[in-house]
Amino acid sequence: MRLLLRRAEWSDCLRLRRLYLTAFPAEERAPFWMLWHRRSRETVDFWSIYADGTWAGELYIVHDGKLSYIFYFAVDDCQRGRGIGSLTLLALRRMYPDHRICLAIEQLDPDAPNYAERVRRKRFYERCGYVDLHSKVQEGSVVYLLLGTGGAVQAEEYAHLMQRYMGEAAMRHVTVGMVE
Repeated sequence: MRLLLRRAEWSDCLRLRRLYLTAFPAEERAPFWMLWHRRSRETVDFWSIYADGTWAGELYIVHDGKLSYIFYFAVDDCQRGRGIGSLTLLALRRMYPDHRICLAIEQLDPDAPNYAERVRRKRFYERCGYVDLHSKVQEGSVVYLLLGTGGAVQAEEYAHLMQRYMGEAAMRHVTVGMVE
């Protein structure tokens, strides 16, 4: 399979937005217009994923120095099961070889209606080399587990990355940070 990560362009905007709105629950989403607007920052990479020439998904990453945080990563439903997600994460590690890369996933709550899906998602990331960093982050009203490669992420680093991305004004209105 030939995988291509291409910077998100206007021609991809509608399918990126559609996937974003269907792949992530409302309480986990930032406004799409904000993601789209901030994609031009030097600290943001918004990728359209293509597999064998067909659009297959999206990857939104925020950087702060050598720390890279995957905000959103989704493969289109009709493209899943082909190894696109694994190949994308491998490509990401090659693109940012000296970076610690982290991401947040839903906690493994056995009472959650999608518990089995949460377990599968964690196992997927573990197969791709991501480990439990034994940290939790809160973004808005949701608390997540933090997974990553390349080493631990300190609370101050995470806070700095988020403040740099969101800005001071937004940070006053949204709860964001590491929690115990």
